Amino acid sequence: MMSTVGRRCYNALSPLHSLIYFAPEAEAEFTALGLRAGGMSYLAGRAAAMGAVGAGTVAATFYNFNPSLVARHIPRAWDLAAPGDVLDARLRAADRALRRVLGDGVAADPAVAEAARLALTAAQGCSAAGRPLYAAHADLPTPEEPHLALWHASTLLREHRGDGHLAALAAAELDGLDALITHTASGRGFTADFARTSRGWSESEWDAAGQRLRERGLLDGDGALTEAGTGLRREVEDTTDRLARAPYEHLGEAESVRLTGIARALSATALANGAFPAEVFAQA
Repeated sequence: MMSTVGRRCYNALSPLHSLIYFAPEAEAEFTALGLRAGGMSYLAGRAAAMGAVGAGTVAATFYNFNPSLVARHIPRAWDLAAPGDVLDARLRAADRALRRVLGDGVAADPAVAEAARLALTAAQGCSAAGRPLYAAHADLPTPEEPHLALWHASTLLREHRGDGHLAALAAAELDGLDALITHTASGRGFTADFARTSRGWSESEWDAAGQRLRERGLLDGDGALTEAGTGLRREVEDTTDRLARAPYEHLGEAESVRLTGIARALSATALANGAFPAEVFAQA
């Protein structure tokens, strides 16, 4: 049951973290440092917690990005901006973006402060073992302002779950491109076009991977998931839920439900105020 409780809480919190990847404030902060807009800013912004790592480490931990795209930007990004400066810029961007989509009063909102306390308590139940992106972010200091502490905690929970998700994908023998294609075929997440282009895959690479998935019996001739494909994706998500339940068990069911409620309300406000571009998602 706590796997389900944890998934619901994660889904409610996730937009509060992931809005940073679409926020114009983030691109403005990163480009002011000298980073290039687009892929370089995204990759450097998320990888900076690990330090000046190479392209191989970023491609491995980000999983579904084309390694050739990563290599175009990493490690070049670290010649333009030191990881510590990138982290500072990212936090400034989070502050600006959250104030835009949740209102200037967000820093003094008692509900935000409560959510930050609950989310940070949940994050205390995370394990760093085998979770490199989580571990890197867990080494960062917790911001003092409640809205930034909440953003930091939601980042920890997102990367903790994400690292476990990659383990589940690897166990299912789905590489990064396989994972993208089967996920978009489920009708969730990004549209296929946005997923392909933002992750740096060519149409020919996408089509070749689709053919391999058809040969495995996971996709049908129209590119939809077969019964086997649906079952494999369900297995991946169930494994991800199981590997991600520890922080919510640590927080407890009642407090997890409370956090879910606050986070849903905050995320709904953020969505209503344009936190994400609607055209990149398969579902509203």
